Amino acid sequence: MTGRAPRVRFAVLLLTLLAAGAALLGPAAGSSAAADYRYWSFWKGGADGWAYQQVGPAGNVPADGAVDGWRFVLSPDGGQDTPRPGPAPDFAAICRDTAPSGGHKRVAVVLDFGTAQDAPGGEQPPAARSSCASVPTAANSAEVLAAVAAPLRYDSGALLCAIADYPRAGCGEPVAAGADSGTGGGGSDGGDGGPALGLVAGAGAVVLLGAGAVWQARRRRTR
Repeated sequence: MTGRAPRVRFAVLLLTLLAAGAALLGPAAGSSAAADYRYWSFWKGGADGWAYQQVGPAGNVPADGAVDGWRFVLSPDGGQDTPRPGPAPDFAAICRDTAPSGGHKRVAVVLDFGTAQDAPGGEQPPAARSSCASVPTAANSAEVLAAVAAPLRYDSGALLCAIADYPRAGCGEPVAAGADSGTGGGGSDGGDGGPALGLVAGAGAVVLLGAGAVWQARRRRTR
């Protein structure tokens, strides 16, 4: 019995230490998922309103009479629950003054720059507007957008960052969920950028201590 007691004590110690490590990492891991993103969401207009586009603008080739919608949002990256563009996708109203042309198609484009709460710090969203693009029939939605809403800004990974020069800076940066407008992405201090370095280091020390306890137990058994 005396030989088993040290092993039991070490097993209990190891479980306690590992549980402490999980407690340290748990809240930090949860906070890393609680983030919103500022980005331009892409929509397809139809008779039933707006539907979230399942492909990017470079991969979408709208037909003549289509309506492309864009809405700048501060929202979880997911799509269906993202706020839709405010103006209706009314092709007839938007393109009524643009005559058809041979070899070209007409695509209505709705731009909703979002609310003041969506805006990065120091910026004010312009009013929503709509335009009619007359573009070659093979043009994709990125080319349609460039025809009516330049300048566009993309990052090195081809992510659309700005339409009509809005916003002036930033590109899909995370913002802690529930944070006030104008706050930037979190860092390593327990915000939305992942577990803080101190927590990770502490949890690592806990695991090392647990491993040391196991080694000590095995060493005593071999004596």
